[in-house]
Amino acid sequence: MSNGPGELTVKDVQHSYGTGKIKVPVLYDINVHIDNREFVALCGTSGSGKSTLLSLMAGLTRPDAGQIHINGEEISRYNENELCLFRRRCMGFVFQSFNLLPNLTALENVELPLIFAGESVKRRRQRAADMLAMVGLDGRTGHKPNELSGGQQQRVSIARALVNNPSIVLADEPTGNLDSVTEKEILQLMRQMNREHGTTFVIVTHDTEVANQSDRVIHLQDGRVVQKDTTMIHAT
Repeated sequence: MSNGPGELTVKDVQHSYGTGKIKVPVLYDINVHIDNREFVALCGTSGSGKSTLLSLMAGLTRPDAGQIHINGEEISRYNENELCLFRRRCMGFVFQSFNLLPNLTALENVELPLIFAGESVKRRRQRAADMLAMVGLDGRTGHKPNELSGGQQQRVSIARALVNNPSIVLADEPTGNLDSVTEKEILQLMRQMNREHGTTFVIVTHDTEVANQSDRVIHLQDGRVVQKDTTMIHAT
């Protein structure tokens, strides 16, 4: 089970890049609400602002205006230390490029969030091993990233994202570097984690297959939400 509810609200958020008089607006008055246990896709063409919105949701970027609430907490007001502690407690991240440390084994990569959380060696190793087994990699715990396929590396990344039982997982193009067969496997794995563990997933994607398997699709265009209540019919 996840650490409590995974509810996220973005209220009147605006964001620009640049400094001083040279600023380029990226997001305009974004209002989005994502319920606990939802599996939501953020879609839009390149430059639509979807990755920026995900970064704001993660607290990795601060909005110029507006508020971001996660589980009732306004993270847009937190300082860096408070954000770090909040992310460690409540959030997991999955990236297109996997972001695994090349010199560490699969088990050691999955352990990392637990090390930062101060878990004992015995407990974190058992938890990491359990997560790798859950994503189908119990026979690959001692392998380093270059000894794993792209799909296996992404499974390690998902295990790492979930090892702290986060209430929300934010994923940026998690299937973007995978072939179609592996993409389907990874998508099914994330949906399984969503259904069985109650983890909320917010996924930035341009992939129609990911969108089609989501509970809801939020469409962005030129920095604005143009549609946010598209309910998808899942393939059986």
